[in-house]
Parts: sequence; structure tokens; C-alpha cells
Amino acid sequence: MVLCSFSSVFLIYITLFVSSCFAADPFVSYEFEVSYITASPLGVPQQVIAVNGKFPGPTINVTTNNNVAVNVRNKLDENLLISWSGIQQRRSSWQDGVLGTNCPIPPKWNWTYQFQVKDQIGSFFYFPSLNFQRASGGYGGFIINNRDIIPIPFATPDGDVVIFIGDWYTRNHTALRKVLDAGKDLGMPDGVLINGKGPFRYNDTLVPDGIDYETIEVHPGKTYRIRVHNVGVSTSLNFRIQNHNLLLAETEGSYTVQQNYTSLDIHVGQSYSFLVTMDQNASTDYYIVASPRFVNESLWKRVTGVGILHYTNSKGKAKGPLPDPPNDEFDKTFSMNQARSIRWNVSASGARPNPQGSFRYGSINVTEIYVLKNKPPVMINGKRRTTLSGISFVNPSTPIRLADWFKVKGAYKLDFPTRPLTGSSRMETSVINGTFRGFMEIILQNNDTKMQSYHMNGYAFFVVGMDYGEWTENSRGTYNKWDGIARSTTQVYPGAWTAILISLDNVGVWNIRTENLDSWYLGQETYIRVVNPEPTNKTELPLPDNALYCGALSKLQKPEDISSANSINGSRTALFLTLLMIICAVIPIFR
Repeated sequence: MVLCSFSSVFLIYITLFVSSCFAADPFVSYEFEVSYITASPLGVPQQVIAVNGKFPGPTINVTTNNNVAVNVRNKLDENLLISWSGIQQRRSSWQDGVLGTNCPIPPKWNWTYQFQVKDQIGSFFYFPSLNFQRASGGYGGFIINNRDIIPIPFATPDGDVVIFIGDWYTRNHTALRKVLDAGKDLGMPDGVLINGKGPFRYNDTLVPDGIDYETIEVHPGKTYRIRVHNVGVSTSLNFRIQNHNLLLAETEGSYTVQQNYTSLDIHVGQSYSFLVTMDQNASTDYYIVASPRFVNESLWKRVTGVGILHYTNSKGKAKGPLPDPPNDEFDKTFSMNQARSIRWNVSASGARPNPQGSFRYGSINVTEIYVLKNKPPVMINGKRRTTLSGISFVNPSTPIRLADWFKVKGAYKLDFPTRPLTGSSRMETSVINGTFRGFMEIILQNNDTKMQSYHMNGYAFFVVGMDYGEWTENSRGTYNKWDGIARSTTQVYPGAWTAILISLDNVGVWNIRTENLDSWYLGQETYIRVVNPEPTNKTELPLPDNALYCGALSKLQKPEDISSANSINGSRTALFLTLLMIICAVIPIFR
């Protein structure tokens, strides 16, 4: 029986991927084992989530239109889902890795994600999306390179460097969850990590001895593409490299108008690519700094990430004070103006030969408008919760798209309000009903005192405006209708609004959420359901054969032999993909 099943599944894989070979879209495979390790990034031993024994995890490196298979083995003691920040999962929200679309991978089980990085380029990351797990790690880079036939709008860099920055607690994610469940704030983080490591000891008072720090070695005169991701819990960070200009080139899959910055605010969940030329005299090493923003900086001095940029011909260690952060304590417009300066390079080709700006978003008529307002946490039914437009989202026991597929009634409500509720807040599984091929305007209104950043799965949206105060209809007069940046994560300043436009051309159920983990955990999210009224594989792929089942569909789930499945399934996946690589390599010879 096992052999028959193996053969049948193998034939399915062969059929699917041979067609991919003929379509000239190669595939790439990865094996991920997600487990706990003990590490001491801030000098205190603690439980950290690692991928293949590494923290941060390995980088996925693929090319536009590649088919990607990632076999994930869950060695944690709780459910797991991996989500792919910024990867649009065209036609396949089944692979998105959030509770609205996927049942979780149980402990000791493995599950294979299979998706195509269709028409995308750029810098992204993956992370565990459940149970506050990202606060303990589990993240890694995801690079999508241009196809050879598509030119990049800058000279090929001499090297490629991935940097993860983020605030960090010495308590693990389960302890942090308990704090939130008890109705309390997490408080100030214990530090900021750079690539999973604590700060260089630039100050003997603020930084204890014996902490391992990140060192990036470079060659003088060379230019490097440095991809920076804020994967932290809730803190915006200012990123800078001492004495070096940061030439911004790309953010979350869009090439930008190239501009130099001495530093840039990077908010939770955001990703940027800089071109950095090593043009200094290397009299010493140079500081790499990620420092907190929009907080009381005198109290937060010890919460600063510091790494080292080391030239191969460096004459000594870095010393002296850190390079200054922006001096804008009394100028709340500095950071917002910096954000407004990030614009789309309309003449550059992205994943396709045509220029990015050939999609003239500013001339498309808006078909639906939603104002999503957040405010400070509120008490609902005796629990401290966060809300969007007065609704605190409750994750469904049966994922939304799965419920649609099997016609499960009552799994969710398709009644999310277009404007914030005026009465009491409530806890519900309330979803936005998007119109396939519609053009949606969303105003993100932040009526909290904290910085928020918002992410939408499945799409790159256009950031067309932001300002302080309450958004009104007249605010549209300030919109950028030509070269607003297309990205998947945008900041919303305290007491301010950000407006985004989305072309709803990707069928599925897509999460829109705050990236601040504490607010996300407490309910500040919803989903946008986009369904083609005429079902076809051209707009949405069918339910995958290996789909997991839960909630009202739990009876459909076949048990996995946890004593052997991990090793057997892992080796089967490796065998499948090895043979398929051979097939894809051989087929062109016989064409």
C-alpha cells in the first residue's frame, strides 16, 4: 500500500513539474527543520527557534518564476506555520502560511509548501506566523533574483549581504504570550539584535562584556547590495552605517528612485535594499547601528543594536561614539518626509520587460473604499484586545478559504464595515468582501500613540499618501498618483493616516494586519476575500493534495505516523526533487 501511494504521488509530482520544465520555469527545493536551540544573543541563555539549527535561518535564493518547494518539519512542541512576507502566492493562498488560509502543522509532523514566485523580484523574508513565535526567531531571508533577460537598474553589485534587525526580549515567546494574555504590556525590550547577535561593546557601561556581535567583512572599493529586514516585535529602528551612504535601490519587490540616505527608519516587517560602496580609508572598523525610534531615547539607550563593518585592510577596531541618529525629537515631520521621498522607479523593469510605471495606478477608478482605524487596546468581554475599526479578529477554527471550498457554514462573517464602528468594540471573525478585479482604496488611520506598520499578504499595494491628523475626503488632493512606491508593508505614524491602493487581481483570502506582534496577537487584523465568481484554474489553483484539515473538517485529516513520517517523507521529498531536477535538465536535450 505504501509503495502504491508513493508511486501515485510521485507520478503526480512528475506530471506537475515536467509541465513546469516545458514552461521553462525551474524549481528549487529546500528542507527546513524548525526546532528549539539554546542561545545567548544578549548574554543570557534562552530558548530560540532555529531553522536547520541556525538562527537566523538559511536564506532562500531563487529567480523570478521559479517553482519553490519547502518541506517543513515541525520539531517544536506546538503548532507551526511558516509565512512568506511579501511573496504574493499568485493564485495560491493555500500556501500563505497564516491561520485564515492554512491549518497548522502539528508537532512532529512535516508539510511541504509548493508555490511559484510568479512575476516577482526583490528582498523578502519568511517567519513563523503563529503563537508569537517570531519573537523567538525562526526567520530567514528570501531573495528573488531577476531573470537574465531582464536588466537591473544598477551595476551588478560585488556582493550580497542580508541583515536582520529587530528588538529582542530575553524571555521567549511563550513567556511573552503569558504577559499579553494577563492583560499587560510587554514593556521595553532587552536589546536589539543584528543577525541574531547582540551589540558590539561600544560602551562599557551600556553593553556587558562577552556578548557575540555581528561582523560583516568587505573589500575596499567594492559595492555591496545590503538587504535589511526589521523582523522585530514592535520597535521601529533607524539603520545606519558609520561614514557610509546608503543608496536606496529596492524595497519589497519594487525598484526605487535611487537616493542616498545617511540613515533610514525601518519599521517592523519592512525590507530595503541599499547599494553601499566601501569608499572609506579603513583607518578603523565602522559601526553598523540599529537604534529605536519614536520612544524616549534617553531611557532606551541600552536597546541599541551595534555590529561591525570590517574592511579587509582595516587598521584597527571601531571606537568612539556611535553615529548620531536623526535629530528630530521636536520635528515629527522628518521621518514622514523621509518616507514620502521613497518613490517608485517608473522607468525600470521589474520582473517583466515592461517598465514598472506602465501600470498607471493613478488613472484607475476606485471601486471600494475601507477606512481601517486602530486605537489603544480596549477591554472586550473581560479581555484586553486590540481592534481594527472596532472589531478584534478571532481566528477561525476552520480556515476561511478551506471553509469556502467545502461549503462550511458559519466559519466566518463577510460583514467587515467600510467605516469604523461607532458603538462598542466586539470580537468576531469578520472578513472584508473584496471584488475580483476591483480597485480598493484603504485608509489606515492610527489613533494610537505608538507607531504601527501594516502588511498585506498576496499583494503589493501603492502607498499614495500619508499625513498627520484624521483622513478626510479632501486628503485625496495630496495623493501621489504617479510614482508612489509599490510594497507590502507600510508605516502609519501615531495620530496619522496612510492611504494605499490595491488592484484586486489575485484570487484568494489574504491577511491584512499590523506587523507589531503584540497588537497582531491581540486581534488587530482581518482578511480580504477575493473570489472569482467563475471558478477556473487560471485564476486560482485547486486545493493542494497535501492540504491539512482542522476545525469542522478535522475528520478529513489522515493521521501521520509521527515515528517515521518525518524521515520517510523528508527522504521522499528529496528523492522527488532530485529526480525532477534530472528530468528538467534532460528534457531540453530532446526538444
